[in-house]
Amino acid sequence: MATHLVWFRNDLRINDNLALAAACRDPGARVVGLFIVTSEQWRQHAMSPRQAEFIWQHLHSLRAALAERGIALHIRQVTDFTASLTCVRQFCESEGVDALFYNYQYEFNERERDAALEKSLGQDVVCQGFDDGVLLSPGSVTTGNHEMYKVFTPFSRAFIKRLQEGLPECVAAPRTRGEAVSASESFPFDYPREEVDATLFPVGERAAIAKLREFCLTPAADYPERRDFPAVEGTSRLSPYLAIGVISPRQCLHRLLQEHPQVLEGGAGSTWLNELIWREFYRHLLVAYPKLCRYRPFIPWTDKVRWRQDEAQFTAWQQGQTGYPIVDAAMRQLNATGWMHNRLRMVVASFLVKDLLIDWREGERYFMSQLIDGDLAANNGGWQWAASTGTDAAPYFRIFNPTTQGERFDAEGEFICRWVPELKAVPGKHIHAPWVWADKQRQTLDYPRPIVDHKQARLATLAAYEAARKPENKENEKQRTGTSD
Repeated sequence: MATHLVWFRNDLRINDNLALAAACRDPGARVVGLFIVTSEQWRQHAMSPRQAEFIWQHLHSLRAALAERGIALHIRQVTDFTASLTCVRQFCESEGVDALFYNYQYEFNERERDAALEKSLGQDVVCQGFDDGVLLSPGSVTTGNHEMYKVFTPFSRAFIKRLQEGLPECVAAPRTRGEAVSASESFPFDYPREEVDATLFPVGERAAIAKLREFCLTPAADYPERRDFPAVEGTSRLSPYLAIGVISPRQCLHRLLQEHPQVLEGGAGSTWLNELIWREFYRHLLVAYPKLCRYRPFIPWTDKVRWRQDEAQFTAWQQGQTGYPIVDAAMRQLNATGWMHNRLRMVVASFLVKDLLIDWREGERYFMSQLIDGDLAANNGGWQWAASTGTDAAPYFRIFNPTTQGERFDAEGEFICRWVPELKAVPGKHIHAPWVWADKQRQTLDYPRPIVDHKQARLATLAAYEAARKPENKENEKQRTGTSD
């Protein structure tokens, strides 16, 4: 009897799991699963304790679902990716594995790990990998010159055209393969964990699918009007499930199409589809430009920006004590729940980089240390967009005003009061500049004054970017004209 091994990674589900489905295709094969906790690797990449808890919860859920179908999920713990290779090889030897099935991960280290594993297994174990975590394979949506798009809008158009030509199919969960196996014993998981709010993020594949269905019924159609207002439940909050693969992007697409059949033609639901395509864009970029996995900016000259080192201001930003209410409310939401509204991710990132002039990589790493939906591609892409260092980035001279962002997207301060309760006494329209109101009213607030003047900070940031850009312009001019100093 052949033995097929499914190596689970960021794909903790039984429905629409391409590797699992392929492993189960032979009805006569014995199928086993393996998940490896790489604790030191997770620490190096600053995985948040909440995401670790979410993974731990869903490993229990996945193991139970597989056990009902006669598939045992074995869980091992090692330090890093190098040790994980030894672990897989030893598991294959001890279990007599004939074929290994896994879904691709697109980060550089993960791709190097998988290539090394296939090489080390040689002819002894047949390896099959699948593009499971994306709608379309990286490298399959390119320009007329067969290059990766550097701007999102044309990528999105080409992507939708490909979908119109043929949709990626979902595959069913595997059938029962024999008697149920035990799933009650404990398993190794030596990594810090922190409680997850089950009302926001209920555990389990069924819960994730239910959230997807509920969102696609009506909220997906209302998404364009509601998504930017953090006091409103206008977003899907599916990102934590997508990040660890409890649901797939194909499930999202097909459910969206079922409720809104004209979504590929720009009908209802197309704005949320665009968000799914942004997710794809950042994954395709990781493969095309591996330097993005190594904390390098996409635009080279931006690496010459002279960032400020100010621990006090960085700490104030982390703790939601900047004196800018919308920034502070957003950061407190992140720290308390592990999640932040998408509009606010842009606001707080812009504030750190372009008001405080602190290196975007510091913010990127802090986000990863807190986010329940931590995802290198999306997190790096979002931070480089905000910092104007990435592909399709906002021009460096576009700088969010944190006060007007609050006035525009939380006009009455409903969201701010939820997370910054010390401002509840400030009238709604004044809450975005509370000290202006307090000084006029001769009131004292238990809230910090702004740690930086936005107008002055904006000028300093523009000067820093322009100084970094000048040498590049000078060198380009010399190359163009053939002159030298």
